[in-house]
Amino acid sequence: MRVWKQWTDECRTTRKSGSGPRNVTSARDDRHLVRMARTDRTASSRQLAALWSIATGVSLCASSIRRRLLQCGLRARTPLYRIPLTHDHRRLRLQWANQHRDWRADWQHVVFSDESRFNLWYHDGRIRVRRYAGERHLPECIIERHSGRTPGVMVWGAIAYHRRSQLLRIVGNLNSNRYIREVLQPEAVPFLQSLPGAVFQQDNARPHTARIVKSFFAAQQVQLLPWPACSPDMSPIEHVWDVIGRRLARDPRPVASADELWNKLEHLPEPLLMCSEPVISPAHQRPGGAKFAFLSKVTLGLSLLP
Repeated sequence: MRVWKQWTDECRTTRKSGSGPRNVTSARDDRHLVRMARTDRTASSRQLAALWSIATGVSLCASSIRRRLLQCGLRARTPLYRIPLTHDHRRLRLQWANQHRDWRADWQHVVFSDESRFNLWYHDGRIRVRRYAGERHLPECIIERHSGRTPGVMVWGAIAYHRRSQLLRIVGNLNSNRYIREVLQPEAVPFLQSLPGAVFQQDNARPHTARIVKSFFAAQQVQLLPWPACSPDMSPIEHVWDVIGRRLARDPRPVASADELWNKLEHLPEPLLMCSEPVISPAHQRPGGAKFAFLSKVTLGLSLLP
């Protein structure tokens, strides 16, 4: 009704310029605030408010800072995490992608394997970075993720095109002898032998690449898929671990011990794991970097869990 009256009286539907409460900061203050936020991308609005008070002597609440930054296009978003990669890592990843870019039908025979660790407690690492749209891949907007030892359960598993292995629990540190005795002999090799023409993928962890393990693979006539270092993001089994971790995190019942956590893992409803044909291609070829389009699908019955 107000809009109609304004149209009939003034022939317009918008508010008059300058209406509403005045901003507590000037345009110059806003530019200063943006510079502060861009200097430390991970600073929270409360931290910026404290820095603002020190720099200007004027008190400004955190909500006002958030509004000013939003108006300037800076929104607090979840940072993109990555593994620290050297120049050689990038070069080898690009080389591997070029070698396998047309290797299509054989992907159905690849068995992807990996270990993963599930912790007794879960946190989402609620760190935010201030960035504009399109700045997700800027170095200052990325936080490198380093693994650390926390109480939990380590497991090993493998997935193929339409099948999966059993989930094995690994207690303590895994060395090459234990890898052969507790993983390869009882589970991995029988699983590979049940799949004609299977190609085994594993990462370059020390227990996987020891001389005794290589001799074991040669004796068992296991065909290995060469794998570039520091490339867990290229394996579809990482999506399996992610879904299981999210499922455990949604469980409201706290876990008090590693045995209780393993019991939960053992009694998860049987997942259907199906890995479709991956396509690897170097999307961007530029000096010092490479981007891989790894198009894979992991369909899990876990997504249907209550």
